[in-house]
Amino acid sequence: MTTKQIDYCIELARTRNFSRAAENAFVSQPTFSYQIRLLEEEIGFRIFERNGKGAELTPAGQQFVSYLTGMREELKRAIEQGQNFSARYTDNITVSMMVREALYFLPEAIRIFEKEQPGVQVTPLFQYDNGIESFLKDESDILFALLEQTKHIPGINVHRLFESHVYLITVKDDPLAAKNLIVEEDLYGRTLMVGGGSPAALRAVQQRVIASGRVEYFNSPDHDSTLVNVASGKGICLAPGFLNDHSGQFAWIPYDSEKCFHCVLCTHTTDRRESLAAFIQTLQKLYKDAVAFPL
Repeated sequence: MTTKQIDYCIELARTRNFSRAAENAFVSQPTFSYQIRLLEEEIGFRIFERNGKGAELTPAGQQFVSYLTGMREELKRAIEQGQNFSARYTDNITVSMMVREALYFLPEAIRIFEKEQPGVQVTPLFQYDNGIESFLKDESDILFALLEQTKHIPGINVHRLFESHVYLITVKDDPLAAKNLIVEEDLYGRTLMVGGGSPAALRAVQQRVIASGRVEYFNSPDHDSTLVNVASGKGICLAPGFLNDHSGQFAWIPYDSEKCFHCVLCTHTTDRRESLAAFIQTLQKLYKDAVAFPL
């Protein structure tokens, strides 16, 4: 199967017409039809049913083309990344995190680091659910994680980065937004958003509040959904400070709790690149020098 055949197949699925698809692909119709037939012979089933009006996808063809479309987009992105890399860089460092907000100083770290080492590219990789699995498959070089998640991961170095604390998230006109510190009693009579893959330290705080019997709670599948629910007035939320994007859209008020989140960077013990060590040191310094920055 060639990329040309993939493109022809996707175009025919879009137009449902051999002549129009061939014209859009800038080839003759006989050449176009021949390549489609070769593709069907290779995979062993018919993608299209031919008729007097053109072509319609078979049920198997519909599923196949859906897969091809996704694969072609991934291939396109890979080619573009390769072109960018080959033109300017000699090395690449990939940083995996669950959400963009997790490493607030990452853009600044990239700016400083790539100025000092212009031949090394730093590529963010956002993986909400499978970051650890991807890291273990060597699909990323650096993994942002919580210390509790790293205890049973083999073959890694753990680099401490910062400690993050618990905050209450509300809309800015909520009466609680005027407080400097939130205590458990402030939440009584309110609806608390819970769930969404909360880390263990946060779950412990949530459960303690719920156990009081003085709050309602609402399950939310992920942090983005929780923020939508907070914005719509469905409730309030307790969250780790490292999820704060500091955009000012919500009020983030410190919550009175001893629980905190030990945020770390993980690297593979086999990766001894000086550039990797230098980039981690750049990030560590930014967090260390961030005086009075709320985390």
